Amino acid sequence: MPKWTVAGVQMDCALGDTVANRNALVAKLRAAAAAGARLVVFPECVLSGYGFESRAHALAAAEPVPGPSTDFVAATCRELGVWAVFGLLEAAPDGKLYNACALVGPNGLEASYRKLHLPCLGADRFTDPGDRPLAVHDLGGLKVGMNICFDGSFPESARILTLLGADLVVLPTNWATNARKMAELVSAARAWENHIYYLAVNRVGTESGFTYLGLSSAADYMGNVLHFAPEGTDATFLIEVDPEAARQKRVVTCAGTYEIDRVNWRRPELYGPLVANPGQFTGHFNK
Repeated sequence: MPKWTVAGVQMDCALGDTVANRNALVAKLRAAAAAGARLVVFPECVLSGYGFESRAHALAAAEPVPGPSTDFVAATCRELGVWAVFGLLEAAPDGKLYNACALVGPNGLEASYRKLHLPCLGADRFTDPGDRPLAVHDLGGLKVGMNICFDGSFPESARILTLLGADLVVLPTNWATNARKMAELVSAARAWENHIYYLAVNRVGTESGFTYLGLSSAADYMGNVLHFAPEGTDATFLIEVDPEAARQKRVVTCAGTYEIDRVNWRRPELYGPLVANPGQFTGHFNK
């Protein structure tokens, strides 16, 4: 089974300037494709920015999916024969507003994802929670699942995508300085516990009083960190993804005496509290 070259594009964007952001994205998409990437992943809300101060402000930068930006990026993907994942604010026909990402390729819009877990931060103070099941998308040999930013704090999200067959989970994100620990740990942890590849692509720059870290990262199916992008500056980096290796969940160190399978040796019959009524939790729920 062929390996895939996947790019992460760590970049800044301009709050509310969808056209400028879209043009910058396509320029970087072309550069990544020229370097050999077949799938190129961009940050959360890279088309819109994130630091909005009201729902109306955020809605002004939102657009439908499919819509002008997915069409625009898909045209470049068609020309280059590549796929792209990028974040945007989605204006749904029913008036709802979602923090979303789109997967587009040579045949146009392949899929979209709406962020499930919403922190009290930036645009997520005004968006609606995602309402679609987690899903995995086959690009023709590479099976990809999508999460967004705070979703990475919930191991269940990556585990479900793993059980649905993902070889690679991508996490477009907007991590500011207080999220440094997530930037340092999440890719390796989620990759290792699920025996998959994991790619977290963060933004940089300063917006609405917050400074975004960069420190995008990728890890392989053994939890080895393949790349850490620099802090605070634009960067495009490539990783090699081996789908066949990600699908071989049993790790055999010594046959019959030291074997590990963190996916197939689960005990789901004992995991009832994971799906229990949230009202039973003794902490606070304020979203």
